[in-house]
Order: sequence, then structure tokens, then C-alpha cells
Amino acid sequence: MELQIRKMSLVCDAYYEAGGKRSDVPLRRAAVIAVVNNPCAGRYEADLTAMIAASAKLGETMAERLVSGFGPTKVQSYGKAAVVGVAGEQEHANALISTTFAEPFRAAIGGGRAWISSVTKVAAIGALVDVPMNHKDEVYVRSHYDTMSVGLADAPGPNEIAVIFAVADGGRLNARVGGLTHEEVEARLAAGM
Repeated sequence: MELQIRKMSLVCDAYYEAGGKRSDVPLRRAAVIAVVNNPCAGRYEADLTAMIAASAKLGETMAERLVSGFGPTKVQSYGKAAVVGVAGEQEHANALISTTFAEPFRAAIGGGRAWISSVTKVAAIGALVDVPMNHKDEVYVRSHYDTMSVGLADAPGPNEIAVIFAVADGGRLNARVGGLTHEEVEARLAAGM
């Protein structure tokens, strides 16, 4: 099975202030969105293995686009999502964002040991989705629990799926709820723990 990409978009944001306090270093977030045909739209398919396998190539293509567009920054957190058009099922979206899809992103950003937060839904054209994000190496870094709202005005069509991968180069600006820090995780990794 080959997934046909209708369009791919890259959204990059920089945040300089939160809670009325300015940050010396902006938080950068980016999301790459691929709108693909849904080969199972309009019918029940008992075995979605072919979609899962096809998602590997999609992940590679999207990871290349994300890295080339986001620039030379170190990714600290990530998340994934998919919005399936109304002629499809939520299960079709889940098939496209499994570990098979995500592994090329891990390779492109230099690793990532933590589980990747995700969300899927069925929606009409123009729907927004809040892509959940967490620290790429340790899910319990509270400062990196975040979301990026993503949507496209012309997608997903009824027979399409919008597949999304989001990253950030830091935690929320002015995060102050305590817990494990990014620096502590980096030190543990450096020590081989």
C-alpha cells in the first residue's frame, strides 16, 4: 500500500512571553502536517497492517521536512496526532501514527526514549486538534507537558487523514510546577542511567 500525500505543511511558532513575564530565550514549537488519502475510507477493513507498514515511509518523509524546516535546534519534546475525515474511522488514524510511523522522527531528532503522547479523532474539514507533547526522554518532566493546536483550512477531506508530528525546543515558558527537570534528565543520560 502506498499513501498518496496531497499536501504537506510546516507550522513554526516562537513564544516570547507567558503569564506577563518575558523570557530571555523564546520557546519554539513546530508541527509538520501531511494530508494523505485514506485507502480505507467508506468501508470496513478488518486488517490495518498495510496502513501501519505504509506509515513508515510517511514518517521518513515528514521527519525530513520537519528537520529541514525547524532549523538547527535541539528538540526536547514531541507529540503526534491524526485527524481522519468523516468517511473514515478513528482506527484509520491510529494505524498511521503507531511506533512504525514515529521511529523515523526519533532517528531524525537524535533519539527519544519516552513514550510519545498522541491523540486521534474523526472530524470535518478545518478541524483543530490539540497535539499533546511531553519530554522526549522522560515522560515525567512536568515542564514539558504542553500542546500545540494544529489545523488546516482545507483538510482533512472526507476521504483523507491529516497526520501530524509536533516538537518543541523546551518546556512551557515560565514553568513552575516542580518535578524532574530537563537538565536532570540530560545529566542522567550523560551518566548512562
